[in-house]
Amino acid sequence: MQRFTNPRDIYHGKGALEVLKQFEGRKAVICVGGGSMKRFGFLDKAKSYLEEAGMEVRVFEGIEPDPSVKTVMKGAAFMQDFGPDWIVAIGGGSPIDAAKAMWIKYEYPEVTFEDMCVVFGLPKLRTKAKFCAISSTSGTATEVTAFSIITDYEKGIKYPIADFEITPDVAIVDPELAETMPKKLVAHTGMDALTHAIEAFVSTVHSDFTDAPAIRAIELIQENLIDSYNEDMTARDSMHNAQCLAGIAFSSGLLGIVHSMAHKTGAAFADYGSHIIHGAANAMYLPKVIAYNAKNEEAKKRYAVIADYMHLGGTTEDEKVAALIEYVRGMNDKLNIPHCIRNYGGDSYPTEQGFVPEDVFLERLPEIAANAILDACTGSNPRQPSQEDMEKLLKCCYYDTEVDF
Repeated sequence: MQRFTNPRDIYHGKGALEVLKQFEGRKAVICVGGGSMKRFGFLDKAKSYLEEAGMEVRVFEGIEPDPSVKTVMKGAAFMQDFGPDWIVAIGGGSPIDAAKAMWIKYEYPEVTFEDMCVVFGLPKLRTKAKFCAISSTSGTATEVTAFSIITDYEKGIKYPIADFEITPDVAIVDPELAETMPKKLVAHTGMDALTHAIEAFVSTVHSDFTDAPAIRAIELIQENLIDSYNEDMTARDSMHNAQCLAGIAFSSGLLGIVHSMAHKTGAAFADYGSHIIHGAANAMYLPKVIAYNAKNEEAKKRYAVIADYMHLGGTTEDEKVAALIEYVRGMNDKLNIPHCIRNYGGDSYPTEQGFVPEDVFLERLPEIAANAILDACTGSNPRQPSQEDMEKLLKCCYYDTEVDF
């Protein structure tokens, strides 16, 4: 038996934010990140709509990119003091992910962060509040998923919280919010969405219910991502739908080791001045993982199906997989994303010499590989990597070398 879970309601299309006027409750807390939602007026709109619905509203601001355990605990304490019956998270993946974790701690104050990280081990939520997620970026799809990514900066590791309990009750997918994204964010979130869809399609727990949104997401991303990056707002709107469809696919169909590796490398070198941004990590690692997983016959067959849907050519499955790999690498070129960690310049664009020194990478490689194997996303990958395989695969991602094992 398998399970397919979505938010009860998904409101989509321009102007969907206004549905907040229809919410019923006494108190709502809005969780938000940096200044973009305030700067473009969406925070004020959300607050006024909830007040129009008759609620007392407070705002928890300043949730950082790659939200920390510390921020989660601070936000949960804010909720404990206020007592909301609606939690409304607005912005990119970070504020929504953080708010999901705050929600758990708000409902169960005795729960530790370690308890939260037990895969599909959460207690029943909605004893105190319902949850609404409003996405402003077109990539994470956390507004429809059973996942949250929180960073433990003391350990330098991103931890996925995975449980259907944190699937939002309501998702608002309003493309007007996504039209404010800068180009670099469009690139990173777009490749995150493509990775979600491809990994969900080849996951060991894929189903008819996850295959359909995964393939449609891939088609929409192929048609629209580059134009969206080049500031075509019609394409930007379509990408907002595409990323949500990819989220619907992977929330129930799960992911694979592209995400395992991205989670465990993202903050692993923060002491050298930067993070490997999640979407960029996925973009760099995806071609290598496709090559690795394609040694599995079932995965090869499914990658070939993706290539056929994308009309990439090729007569044999091997040719189709090769075409898919080259397509992804070509997308990275068009989006100004490097092909490997060695050339990843942190907050800057690709550089000849990235911010992760080779000796530091090699020194930390065994621990990173071990952590990636233990990541919640590894279990549904088509091939289960050994420690040796994972280290070799990460080296390929560092140096941009061929995967031949």
